[in-house]
Amino acid sequence: MRVCVLYEDAVSTTVCKDIASGLADGIQLQGHDVELVDMVRESGKIVSYFDYLVLGTSAINFLGGKISSKSEAFLKQGGSVSGKRSFAFVSKKGLRQGKTLQSLMKVMESQGLYLTFSDILPNRAYAKEVGKRLVIS
Repeated sequence: MRVCVLYEDAVSTTVCKDIASGLADGIQLQGHDVELVDMVRESGKIVSYFDYLVLGTSAINFLGGKISSKSEAFLKQGGSVSGKRSFAFVSKKGLRQGKTLQSLMKVMESQGLYLTFSDILPNRAYAKEVGKRLVIS
């Protein structure tokens, strides 16, 4: 299957990029075709031809709970994603990671994505293990 791992980092960090590349490595070990996409640098990219979407971000401040509006804007411009199976993740940074994850899932569901799994990922190694065990069907 074709899998797209979308990520958006906060202004001065590369935490989500590291986690997303770990997820991509784990998913590739299952035999899937994986493409890594930075939602900020590649805004407007069409992702509707992928079978499964993995979307990750981090909170916009230390207190957590809120995500950048760029994720929702990317999904709106990314073609028809309604009904696609997906996985949501946030980096384990700051406070209230559960609330941040809930905000991301709300954005994804508002665009019609069908969430199959969600998680708070602390580092690349853990993300790779999650990618190895992620059920993509």
